[in-house]
Order: sequence, then structure tokens, then C-alpha cells
Amino acid sequence: MTVSRDILKGFVDMHVHAGPSIAVRKVDAAQMLEMAEEAGYKAFLVKDHYFPTMMGTKMVEEHLSKKGCRVFGGIALNQSVGMFNLHAVDAAYQLGAKTVYMPTVSARNHVVGHSGSHFVGSGNMEVVDNGSVYIDENGKLQDDCVKVIEYISKRPDIVLCTGHGSAKEVDAVVKKAVELGVSKICVNHPHFLVNATYEQMSEWAKMGAYIELNAAVFSSIAKSGTCPDEMIGEIFKAVPKDKIVLDSDLGQKINVAPVEGMYQFICKLINDFGVTEDEIDLMGKKTPSMLLGI
Repeated sequence: MTVSRDILKGFVDMHVHAGPSIAVRKVDAAQMLEMAEEAGYKAFLVKDHYFPTMMGTKMVEEHLSKKGCRVFGGIALNQSVGMFNLHAVDAAYQLGAKTVYMPTVSARNHVVGHSGSHFVGSGNMEVVDNGSVYIDENGKLQDDCVKVIEYISKRPDIVLCTGHGSAKEVDAVVKKAVELGVSKICVNHPHFLVNATYEQMSEWAKMGAYIELNAAVFSSIAKSGTCPDEMIGEIFKAVPKDKIVLDSDLGQKINVAPVEGMYQFICKLINDFGVTEDEIDLMGKKTPSMLLGI
């Protein structure tokens, strides 16, 4: 079945790796905006592992958006910003950050998971980061991590994203966030690197978290992808579609550009997994619009 590219109209991609970045990217934020507007996107969010993205995205939107496509940014709590640095989180929020990510490249789980291979999202950092674990042997989160979650809990316009920690760390973050009343929680690719079970995904969704389903991790879409397509069907069995966020996670130099990759992934979901256009609208337009407050 040929899927009309009109299905991209109104799409909201919450996970795009556009430059500038110390990592080599397929597109920068301005090029991404041009492609997004040509496709009819409503919005996209630029994520960077090493530095907050709001300054760039605010300028790109204000000066280059011609069709009203919104461009958002966020901050990932890695060593480059002091990890659980409440001052950095506050500054990012004041600049309009929509997403705050738990550690990605500075999570020990990420470092171990990419040992012996090259992480395509990494840059040429000269100071070695061996990665940190932010729960103790009893599964309790570090105090400075909890303070960040407390900050987010008082600001319902922030989406707390769980990053690249282990399944135990993600579980601790989700449970603490729910306990503290965080209203928007997004579990980043639990099927990739985090190595969560489908039972855990189901539990997190029942607790109120949204589960990310992203194109970039599947080998049929991205050169850097490692996940088999069968995982898609298993996720749909475990998680209701109203608790899934559909996005690209693309922008890596070696992969297909984000908009084209997103279209290819949508075609796969429709043709291979029986997903309806209404469900694409829900997962890729309505739910992310709600999370971003647009």
C-alpha cells in the first residue's frame, strides 16, 4: 500500500538530532526546519547530548519559520552541563526548554552498552567520561537527581525524559516522578540500550508514562539501528497506542534524514503492522502536541 506523504502534515517529532553539535549531523536545525515545513510538520524538537539546544531553536523558529512550524529544544543532564545541575535546569527552563533528559551519554549503562563500538551520536570529547550510575544498591536515586525531579514536578510544561540509564535506573526515575506528581514523563527507547522488558514498559505506561517508539533504532530504517522489526509488534501488544510517542530520533550523519526516515517508518507501521492513519495521528501528532503544550 502506497501511503500518501500527506500523512506527515501536522506531525510533531519530539526527538530530532539536528546540528550544530559536536557530533556530526545529517542536517542542522535550519535545514531541518526547511524539510519539516515542506512536509507540513507542526513542530519538532532538537535534542543534543552535550549542550542545551534552546538558543539555536528559538532563533531558527523566529527568523526562518515561514509556515508556522514550531522548533523546540531541551537539555540532557550529562557531564558537559554538570549532570544533575539544578542551576543548568533552571536556566534551560527560563530559555524555554520543553524537555529535560536524565543522563544519556554520561550514564554508565550507555558507556557499557557502546563499549567496543562507536556511538554515532558522540563527538570528539577529549575528557574521558566513564559514565555514572545514579541509583544505589537498593535502587534509591541520588539526592541531586531527586531535586531535579522535584523541580520538574512544579512545572507541568516540562517533559521529563528518562535518557539512556539502565532499566533499574529508568524504573526508579519513573516511580519517583509519579510519586512527586510529574505530569509528563517520556520513557526514551526502552527497547534499545535500556533493555527494559515489555512487562516494564506496560507497567510504566499504566503509571502514566509515555513510551517512545522511534525510527532510528530499527535496522530496517537506519544504518545505525540494531533492533529487529519484531520488537514493534511486541511493543504494541504491551503498550496501548494512546501511551506511545512516535518520533524519529534521526539526524545522525550516516542515516537517512529525519523527515524521510519518519515517512519510511510510518509506511512500515501501516503496511507491516496494521497501524491506522488515525493511530499515526494519535501517536505522532496529538500526543506529542499535548506533551509540548501546543
